[in-house]
Amino acid sequence: MSYGVEHATVRFGGVTALDDVTVSVPQGRVTAVVGGDGAGKSTLLRALVGEVVLDGGLVTAPPAARIGYLPASAGSWLDLSVQENLEFVGLSFGLDRASLAARAEELLRRAGLASARARLSRHLSGGMRRKLGFCLAMLAEPSLLVLDEPSTGVDPVSRVDLWRLVSDAAARGTAVLMSTSYLDEAERCASIVVLHEGEVLLAGTPDEALGSLDGVVLTVDRPVHSERAWRRGRTFREWWPTGETPTSGMPAQLTLEDVVIASSIARQLQDATP
Repeated sequence: MSYGVEHATVRFGGVTALDDVTVSVPQGRVTAVVGGDGAGKSTLLRALVGEVVLDGGLVTAPPAARIGYLPASAGSWLDLSVQENLEFVGLSFGLDRASLAARAEELLRRAGLASARARLSRHLSGGMRRKLGFCLAMLAEPSLLVLDEPSTGVDPVSRVDLWRLVSDAAARGTAVLMSTSYLDEAERCASIVVLHEGEVLLAGTPDEALGSLDGVVLTVDRPVHSERAWRRGRTFREWWPTGETPTSGMPAQLTLEDVVIASSIARQLQDATP
């Protein structure tokens, strides 16, 4: 079973937030959505969970009771304790008390929050609050789990914990779609979708994305074309499209970050061409 959107278009007034976007989210796999601010990541996720209505296209998703969603906000109620958050969400999903208690205990243990069950959400660290939000999203054992930048702004240890929880969810058969600003996280996913100004820039497995770049990326001390270069440590990376002969530099060991940046530059230059 696979969920997702087909040819999704969303407009807010005169602004097109998504333009003919297709994303597949298979069960048992983690799909990452990557893109800069305004790329359409949150709009895509909100469309999939039913918070945004498409102007065109199709959404394939399970019933709302089978969807777990962690928004970009904390995902919990600050004036409720960890335990109260779990009870409130669990009862709203219709879980009986016994099932709720067992499920909450399992999730708190896996998230490392068992000792914090009496603490108010507002008194948790940022990482602990995001892990609580994840537990709330997973409480009803959803078929589809949608996570909006779950690890942004959290400490490195909590980021590792969150990724372990996401991987465990997929291993149990959940279809997971997550947006992320960390390309090293995207590289661990089964597939990635890179959005640029509401359009799909790249899509496929990480290996397919790495092999999709038109042209070459070189490591240079001083770029020839500054508009096609970006800094990497003490040197620069410079993209040369197919058909142009590089005048200096050595072939770079490509990373997903290089491919995303170079592809974004190529699209911007293409859009700027009369």
